[in-house]
Amino acid sequence: MEHLTKETFIEKIFDYENNKEWAYKGALPCVIDFYADWCGPCKTLAPIMEELDKQFAGKVNFYKVDTEVEHELAQVFAIRSIPSILMVPMGKAPQMSAGAPSKAQFAQAITDILVEGK
Repeated sequence: MEHLTKETFIEKIFDYENNKEWAYKGALPCVIDFYADWCGPCKTLAPIMEELDKQFAGKVNFYKVDTEVEHELAQVFAIRSIPSILMVPMGKAPQMSAGAPSKAQFAQAITDILVEGK
């Protein structure tokens, strides 16, 4: 699981500085976890993200953005509560959700939104 900086986000996900309309650059759908080290629910979600990264290897990429370090990315996505999870399907608009889902709920959402493309 890769930690994204502003630079790697622009390179791998979306160049928000030069594009107004969403245009995902990745080859696989992805999940981006906006978190902070001090956040209790974020700490609960971290091992679930690691497990799902392994479970969906080769189908979905997983990324993390530390909102305490990457203030601009947090502002671009209007992050007001953490954890916030951005699901980025191929060819469709991304979907943001706040809170820490259970592993089963998260896996089902990934399957529905990203893998099967519902």
